Amino acid sequence: MQKNIRQLAAVMFTDMVGYTALMQEDEQKAKKNRDRHRKVLESLVQNHHGIILQYYGDGTLCVFNSAIEAVECATEIQQELQKEPKIPLRVGLHVGDIVYSDDGVYGDAVNIASRIETLATPGCVLISGKVFDEIKNHPSMPAKSLGKFDLKNVKRPVRVFALQNEGLIVPVRDDLKFKPRESAKSIAVLPFVNMSTDAENEYFSDGITEELLNALTKVDGLQVTSRTSSFAFKGKNLDVREIGSKLAVTSVLEGSVRKAGKRVRITAQLINTSDGFHVWSEVYDRELEDIFAVQDEIAKQISNKLREKLSIDQIDESLVRTPTKNLDAHNLYLKGRFYFYKWNPEDAKKALVYFQQAIELEPNFALAYAALSGCYCLIGAMGQQDTVTYFKEAKVAALQSLKLDNTLSESHASLGAIQFWNEWDMIGAKRSYEKALELNSNYGDAHHGNAVVLLVLGKTNDAISEIKKALQLDPLSLPINSSAGMIHFCAEKYPESLDYFEKTLEYDPTFQAAIDGKGWVFALTGEMDKAIETFKQLYQLTTHWGIAGLGYVYAKTGNKKEAEKCLQKLKKRQESDRDVALYTDLAIVYTGLNDIDKVFHYLEKSIEERVGTLFLNVHPGWKFLRSDPRFINLIKKAGLPE
Repeated sequence: MQKNIRQLAAVMFTDMVGYTALMQEDEQKAKKNRDRHRKVLESLVQNHHGIILQYYGDGTLCVFNSAIEAVECATEIQQELQKEPKIPLRVGLHVGDIVYSDDGVYGDAVNIASRIETLATPGCVLISGKVFDEIKNHPSMPAKSLGKFDLKNVKRPVRVFALQNEGLIVPVRDDLKFKPRESAKSIAVLPFVNMSTDAENEYFSDGITEELLNALTKVDGLQVTSRTSSFAFKGKNLDVREIGSKLAVTSVLEGSVRKAGKRVRITAQLINTSDGFHVWSEVYDRELEDIFAVQDEIAKQISNKLREKLSIDQIDESLVRTPTKNLDAHNLYLKGRFYFYKWNPEDAKKALVYFQQAIELEPNFALAYAALSGCYCLIGAMGQQDTVTYFKEAKVAALQSLKLDNTLSESHASLGAIQFWNEWDMIGAKRSYEKALELNSNYGDAHHGNAVVLLVLGKTNDAISEIKKALQLDPLSLPINSSAGMIHFCAEKYPESLDYFEKTLEYDPTFQAAIDGKGWVFALTGEMDKAIETFKQLYQLTTHWGIAGLGYVYAKTGNKKEAEKCLQKLKKRQESDRDVALYTDLAIVYTGLNDIDKVFHYLEKSIEERVGTLFLNVHPGWKFLRSDPRFINLIKKAGLPE
């Protein structure tokens, strides 16, 4: 056998329960059971295109090229061995990398499958979360979550599921040899359904959802999934157990809103994600003037129901403050939020108008100023207008919001974004994000912003820890997943970085930052063909982004002709569009060409213009420059830590 052959495989461990004791009592029966076990396995494993790699007394190790085939095989094995004469068998499955060598087969996938098998009870098939992700869209393979388990010699807890096919045993908690981790005190607020006759009232139901979500973030000890991830399930009729698995929460709140004239009806249901059980439900018929009181009542009741289940302290104080007594201004604010969360320039400009109108009606509406600041930041960051002007307006709105109410975490986070991206004030940005998190520890966007600041400050391990907190609160967020990839990339943890970029692109194959990040992982790990393919994909998608990466890789692979073409494209665009600063892009290509003087020339111009060089001190691509005195001077000029 060749040494160290690596491949992706589904790994199955089986083990006969009580075989050793049976050998002592009835050796002939034990051998008969072992022979039946092996005969069934040899037939079914072959039928499902698997291989039995090893027999070890009363157990086996098998591998398959397909998780689907492995699950089907495991199911049929248990169903067959449940027939008389029954053989008590445990089965565990995992999918991942394995390594063949002269000494056998090994790897994390083998270890995890083995550990999962030891959790099992006779007659059941237990699978890892990775296997579940492969089969979850197959109705013929139902599975029940048993929770997360800490497995021996496995760094991270592993999600474990039990197959529920006919004839299989589904263990209950008390049957398991090891107990799952205690579930986190966590909830997701799903978008409330608009039941009004007017479809345009959707902004109102979305607003109610968001305000309830924000109220629950104030409950100490309760983890609340951020809006982005919760709203990813809008309009999708998914089982709450699947939603719970995707968001890693123990409860979900769902409901509906019917608005007619000056009255509103809100229904709300609190549901366990482990079993789909309805913990609590209520219907509220109220006047619109009472809307904030209704939200507070719902939030309190939910919190106290969760307290009974999760040992959270009794909630007596108000969770919902009345942000304005002007209901028309509040209505305009909700419309603005509705368009803001569409995340595109055109709708962001509509949102801007609604926030401005809300402020005209109620000049002391602090929350509207906070939203206005965020909206200016979004449009400025998208590069649709004069970035300097929009960030300036964003700061004015943020400061006014804080003047009216300095307890709004959104305003502190918005100020942090302005200080970081526009003013290059790292210490100020860190302070603003920390204040936002002090006010609301469940604010995923603030954890995200703080992680990026920590990265630039050179606190890489802290940045990784912080971005993981953001992901825990907002696991489906594209920007957060992509930033997790970027942070791990700067830490030179390339496999983890690539995983995060790939995950982002699973959610949205066109997410540009993740494509770019993926290209740089390939470029700096020597996979140049993949890097070229990835940067070309990005270039075709955007018609401009990706040229610098392409030029760098062409230069590094000795194709100076193509590298020069990339330089000319960048220079031509720089000349034709004076509002675009491509100095960092030019420096990247000259880095590939090893023209160090030009690299420093363009990095200097980039810092003068304050564009594109915020990650100069942490990006691995610039690592080779760090011993040059000119680099130290650049870092100081940019106000970045060495």
